[in-house]
Amino acid sequence: MTPDVSRRGFLAKLGLFFNVAVGATLGLPILRYVLSPISRASNAGYNSWVSLGLLDHFPTGQTRLATYRNPVMNSSDGETADIPCWVRNVDGEKFQVFAINCAHLGCPVRWFPQSNLFMCPCHGGAYYSDGSRASGPPERGLFEYHYKVEQGKLLIQAGDMPTTGAPIANLINISDRKPPCNCA
Repeated sequence: MTPDVSRRGFLAKLGLFFNVAVGATLGLPILRYVLSPISRASNAGYNSWVSLGLLDHFPTGQTRLATYRNPVMNSSDGETADIPCWVRNVDGEKFQVFAINCAHLGCPVRWFPQSNLFMCPCHGGAYYSDGSRASGPPERGLFEYHYKVEQGKLLIQAGDMPTTGAPIANLINISDRKPPCNCA
Protein backbone atom coordinates (compact mmCIF):
# COMPACT_ATOMS: atom_id res chain seq x y z
CA MET A 1 0.00 0.00 0.00
CA THR A 2 1.15 3.43 -0.85
CA PRO A 3 1.14 5.97 2.00
CA ASP A 4 -1.53 8.18 0.35
CA VAL A 5 -4.17 5.36 0.29
CA SER A 6 -5.86 4.71 3.60
CA ARG A 7 -6.93 1.33 4.79
CA ARG A 8 -10.58 2.36 4.43
CA GLY A 9 -10.03 3.51 0.83
CA PHE A 10 -8.21 0.31 -0.06
CA LEU A 11 -10.97 -1.90 1.38
CA ALA A 12 -13.63 0.21 -0.37
CA LYS A 13 -11.88 -0.30 -3.72
CA LEU A 14 -11.45 -4.01 -3.01
CA GLY A 15 -15.17 -4.32 -2.15
CA LEU A 16 -16.12 -2.42 -5.30
CA PHE A 17 -13.93 -4.75 -7.37
CA PHE A 18 -15.61 -7.86 -5.89
CA ASN A 19 -19.08 -6.37 -6.42
CA VAL A 20 -18.30 -5.68 -10.09
CA ALA A 21 -16.90 -9.22 -10.50
CA VAL A 22 -20.00 -10.80 -8.95
CA GLY A 23 -22.30 -8.53 -10.99
CA ALA A 24 -20.55 -9.52 -14.22
CA THR A 25 -20.65 -13.21 -13.27
CA LEU A 26 -24.41 -13.02 -12.69
CA GLY A 27 -25.18 -10.53 -15.44
CA LEU A 28 -23.50 -12.21 -18.40
CA PRO A 29 -25.70 -15.35 -18.39
CA ILE A 30 -28.80 -13.19 -18.02
CA LEU A 31 -27.68 -10.98 -20.90
CA ARG A 32 -26.96 -14.08 -23.01
CA TYR A 33 -30.45 -15.43 -22.26
CA VAL A 34 -32.08 -12.13 -23.23
CA LEU A 35 -30.11 -11.92 -26.48
CA SER A 36 -30.49 -15.62 -27.39
CA PRO A 37 -33.33 -15.05 -29.90
CA ILE A 38 -30.95 -12.89 -31.93
CA SER A 39 -28.23 -15.54 -31.95
CA ARG A 40 -30.79 -18.27 -32.74
CA ALA A 41 -32.04 -16.34 -35.76
CA SER A 42 -28.52 -16.16 -37.18
CA ASN A 43 -27.86 -19.90 -36.64
CA ALA A 44 -28.39 -21.62 -39.99
CA GLY A 45 -29.34 -25.02 -38.58
CA TYR A 46 -31.83 -23.80 -36.01
CA ASN A 47 -34.93 -23.80 -38.21
CA SER A 48 -33.81 -26.45 -40.66
CA TRP A 49 -35.99 -29.27 -41.94
CA VAL A 50 -34.68 -32.72 -41.00
CA SER A 51 -35.67 -36.02 -42.62
CA LEU A 52 -37.19 -38.77 -40.48
CA GLY A 53 -37.06 -41.25 -43.33
CA LEU A 54 -39.15 -42.58 -46.18
CA LEU A 55 -42.94 -42.59 -45.88
CA ASP A 56 -42.84 -46.39 -46.18
CA HIS A 57 -41.33 -46.55 -42.66
CA PHE A 58 -44.57 -45.17 -41.21
CA PRO A 59 -47.55 -47.43 -42.09
CA THR A 60 -51.04 -45.95 -42.20
CA GLY A 61 -52.85 -46.05 -38.86
CA GLN A 62 -49.72 -46.81 -36.84
CA THR A 63 -47.45 -44.87 -34.49
CA ARG A 64 -43.72 -45.52 -34.76
CA LEU A 65 -40.61 -44.30 -32.98
CA ALA A 66 -38.18 -42.35 -35.17
CA THR A 67 -34.93 -40.50 -34.48
CA TYR A 68 -33.21 -37.55 -36.08
CA ARG A 69 -29.86 -35.85 -35.62
CA ASN A 70 -30.09 -32.47 -33.90
CA PRO A 71 -29.09 -29.85 -36.50
CA VAL A 72 -27.75 -27.56 -33.75
CA MET A 73 -25.24 -29.93 -32.22
CA ASN A 74 -21.70 -29.66 -31.00
CA SER A 75 -18.97 -32.19 -31.77
CA SER A 76 -18.98 -33.23 -28.10
CA ASP A 77 -22.72 -34.12 -28.09
CA GLY A 78 -22.19 -37.69 -29.29
CA GLU A 79 -25.23 -39.96 -28.85
CA THR A 80 -27.23 -37.21 -27.14
CA ALA A 81 -27.59 -35.43 -30.48
CA ASP A 82 -29.86 -38.28 -31.68
CA ILE A 83 -33.35 -37.14 -30.71
CA PRO A 84 -36.31 -39.54 -30.66
CA CYS A 85 -39.87 -38.62 -31.63
CA TRP A 86 -43.16 -40.41 -32.22
CA VAL A 87 -44.62 -40.42 -35.75
CA ARG A 88 -48.33 -41.15 -36.25
CA ASN A 89 -49.56 -41.78 -39.77
CA VAL A 90 -53.21 -40.78 -39.46
CA ASP A 91 -54.60 -41.66 -42.90
CA GLY A 92 -51.71 -42.08 -45.33
CA GLU A 93 -51.53 -38.36 -46.11
CA LYS A 94 -51.77 -36.63 -42.73
CA PHE A 95 -49.06 -37.18 -40.12
CA GLN A 96 -48.54 -36.14 -36.54
CA VAL A 97 -45.01 -35.98 -35.13
CA PHE A 98 -44.76 -35.72 -31.35
CA ALA A 99 -41.82 -34.98 -29.11
CA ILE A 100 -41.00 -37.89 -26.86
CA ASN A 101 -41.06 -35.61 -23.79
CA CYS A 102 -44.00 -35.46 -21.40
CA ALA A 103 -45.48 -31.98 -21.11
CA HIS A 104 -45.33 -32.20 -17.30
CA LEU A 105 -41.63 -32.60 -16.49
CA GLY A 106 -40.10 -33.87 -19.73
CA CYS A 107 -39.86 -37.59 -18.97
CA PRO A 108 -39.88 -39.83 -22.09
CA VAL A 109 -43.37 -41.12 -22.95
CA ARG A 110 -44.00 -44.57 -24.41
CA TRP A 111 -46.62 -45.60 -26.94
CA PHE A 112 -48.93 -48.47 -25.98
CA PRO A 113 -50.78 -49.66 -29.10
CA GLN A 114 -53.03 -51.99 -27.03
CA SER A 115 -54.68 -49.02 -25.33
CA ASN A 116 -53.93 -46.36 -27.99
CA LEU A 117 -52.27 -44.20 -25.34
CA PHE A 118 -48.95 -42.51 -24.74
CA MET A 119 -47.97 -43.07 -21.11
CA CYS A 120 -45.43 -41.25 -18.96
CA PRO A 121 -43.69 -43.50 -16.41
CA CYS A 122 -42.70 -40.67 -14.04
CA HIS A 123 -46.01 -39.32 -12.74
CA GLY A 124 -48.68 -41.26 -14.62
CA GLY A 125 -49.46 -38.76 -17.36
CA ALA A 126 -51.47 -40.18 -20.25
CA TYR A 127 -52.14 -38.86 -23.74
CA TYR A 128 -54.55 -39.97 -26.45
CA SER A 129 -53.24 -41.14 -29.83
CA ASP A 130 -53.69 -37.60 -31.24
CA GLY A 131 -51.35 -36.24 -28.54
CA SER A 132 -54.04 -34.53 -26.47
CA ARG A 133 -54.02 -34.87 -22.69
CA ALA A 134 -55.99 -37.83 -21.33
CA SER A 135 -55.17 -37.76 -17.60
CA GLY A 136 -52.53 -37.08 -14.98
CA PRO A 137 -50.54 -33.99 -14.06
CA PRO A 138 -49.72 -32.62 -17.55
CA GLU A 139 -51.75 -29.49 -18.27
CA ARG A 140 -51.53 -29.77 -22.06
CA GLY A 141 -50.97 -32.31 -24.82
CA LEU A 142 -47.70 -33.50 -26.30
CA PHE A 143 -45.59 -31.04 -28.22
CA GLU A 144 -46.18 -31.50 -31.97
CA TYR A 145 -43.53 -30.76 -34.58
CA HIS A 146 -44.32 -29.02 -37.85
CA TYR A 147 -43.91 -31.46 -40.74
CA LYS A 148 -43.94 -31.60 -44.52
CA VAL A 149 -43.61 -34.34 -47.12
CA GLU A 150 -41.09 -33.92 -49.95
CA GLN A 151 -39.91 -36.51 -52.48
CA GLY A 152 -41.42 -39.39 -50.50
CA LYS A 153 -39.72 -38.37 -47.24
CA LEU A 154 -41.19 -37.08 -44.00
CA LEU A 155 -39.43 -33.90 -42.82
CA ILE A 156 -39.83 -32.03 -39.52
CA GLN A 157 -38.78 -28.57 -38.46
CA ALA A 158 -36.23 -29.62 -35.88
CA GLY A 159 -35.29 -26.22 -34.50
CA ASP A 160 -38.49 -26.00 -32.48
CA MET A 161 -37.35 -27.94 -29.45
CA PRO A 162 -39.97 -28.56 -26.76
CA THR A 163 -39.47 -27.32 -23.24
CA THR A 164 -41.71 -27.74 -20.25
CA GLY A 165 -41.46 -24.00 -19.60
CA ALA A 166 -42.60 -22.92 -23.09
CA PRO A 167 -45.35 -20.34 -22.96
CA ILE A 168 -48.63 -22.15 -23.40
CA ALA A 169 -50.25 -18.96 -24.70
CA ASN A 170 -48.39 -19.44 -27.99
CA LEU A 171 -49.73 -22.98 -28.36
CA ILE A 172 -53.42 -22.32 -27.65
CA ASN A 173 -55.93 -19.54 -28.19
CA ILE A 174 -56.58 -18.34 -24.65
CA SER A 175 -59.42 -16.00 -25.62
CA ASP A 176 -61.65 -18.96 -26.56
CA ARG A 177 -61.03 -20.84 -23.31
CA LYS A 178 -63.39 -20.79 -20.37
CA PRO A 179 -62.03 -19.37 -17.12
CA PRO A 180 -60.83 -22.04 -14.66
CA CYS A 181 -63.57 -21.17 -12.17
CA ASN A 182 -66.65 -19.00 -11.79
CA CYS A 183 -64.93 -16.55 -9.48
CA ALA A 184 -66.67 -13.39 -10.75
